[in-house]
Amino acid sequence: MSTPLVDLRNISISFGGVRAVDNVSLDLKPGEVVGLLGHNGAGKSTLIKILSGAYAKDSGEIWIDGEKAEINSPRDARRYNIETIYQTLALADNLDASSNLFLGRELTTPLGFVDDARMEAETKKIMARLNPNFKKLSEPVSALSGGQRQSVAIARAVYFNAKILIMDEPTAALGVHETKMVADLIKELKAQGLGIFLISHDTREMLELCDRVSVMKNGALVGTERVEDVTEDDILSMIILGKNPKRDAA
Repeated sequence: MSTPLVDLRNISISFGGVRAVDNVSLDLKPGEVVGLLGHNGAGKSTLIKILSGAYAKDSGEIWIDGEKAEINSPRDARRYNIETIYQTLALADNLDASSNLFLGRELTTPLGFVDDARMEAETKKIMARLNPNFKKLSEPVSALSGGQRQSVAIARAVYFNAKILIMDEPTAALGVHETKMVADLIKELKAQGLGIFLISHDTREMLELCDRVSVMKNGALVGTERVEDVTEDDILSMIILGKNPKRDAA
């Protein structure tokens, strides 16, 4: 068995006396997509924000690539090659794809000027690898479709050597064609050996894209199952009732 890219062990965090995440353990292997499901307030986004450095855990351990990691800020997370793509995408609408890709990490010439030509060439290269149909390199991202914007956000993460990708509702508010584009991107990243945590409310999408699904309720982990071992009804039972049909059948 390969060493997990991420091994979250007994993670807990409380806000004002409320246990938002309660003793949760979860892992992620290279080339694997693990889906995180649960109602709003189930704790899934809070758990992922601990991994991404937005929140500091109260207790538990984070292991990355077999080594204990200290993640107290988004900068720490980046150091461990963890990148997060939030639903809002955090793109600068007035800038084109290249400028967004290198925003805050611009490439420069030996004289210290921004090297637009090299940034565009690098953007073409990464886009050819991820989404060969993407041609709108010089248009502001405000003119791009939802799926194309998602491509830019994913390309930015991958270009800067992400090994662990956290995707929060990546297909929310997208049409059928756009959703398929993002699904194809996820499959491509998986084939390249990245590990992906995927947060979604869409159980059907989870069964299609994920290798395993983890369900949370009231801050606790209901269970983690391989997708081939569960039905959509099983997952819904875990989300709504907080019971794992595989484990609680007896």
